[in-house]
Amino acid sequence: MTIERKFIENAEVKLKVSRYLQNELVKAGFSRVEIQKTPVLTRITVFVLKPGRVIGRGGHTIDTLTEEIKKRFNVENPQINVMEVENKMLEPMLVARDIAEKFERGINARKVIQTALRIIIENGALGAEIIAGGKLAAKGARAKSIRKSIGYIPKAGNVTELVREAEAVANTRYGNIGVKVRIVPPGTVFPDREIKPIEVPKSILNA
Repeated sequence: MTIERKFIENAEVKLKVSRYLQNELVKAGFSRVEIQKTPVLTRITVFVLKPGRVIGRGGHTIDTLTEEIKKRFNVENPQINVMEVENKMLEPMLVARDIAEKFERGINARKVIQTALRIIIENGALGAEIIAGGKLAAKGARAKSIRKSIGYIPKAGNVTELVREAEAVANTRYGNIGVKVRIVPPGTVFPDREIKPIEVPKSILNA
């Protein structure tokens, strides 16, 4: 029971730290965070588009973040490592935000989603899924959802941990639209399945 309780607490702390960094590092192009607890320290690896904004002049920003995480979430000896995002089209958080921004500009939702899927696959992803739900049409229309996927996206079992996932919200003039993006990055190996070459539908190719 004690071990189970500790596991739950660690999961909650990881989620809270992730949300805190996501809010604090929006301008740095926050993508995701990986947290690893070792006997000596808690290693927090942050993936962003602009590492310099996380580090700050003379390391001031990263030092402040480290102290805040230590005090606010009671994390023992946190160490923040900053990694630059190699390809933003393989990062669900960045893709979700980009889609949300396009929704806010009034661009057709179906076209935005199909274009994003095409570019994700062109960048080597083994699978991708985008779900958008909310006020997707004009004023007075009912809320609805669009779900589009391509390639292989596992839905159950431990293999789902190999899928990157993130959400964003578009605040449009007609209401909010939730955006969820799932991506299987290049090189992912599934123990129970061989990934076949992806055939991209014409509707997505022509988007």
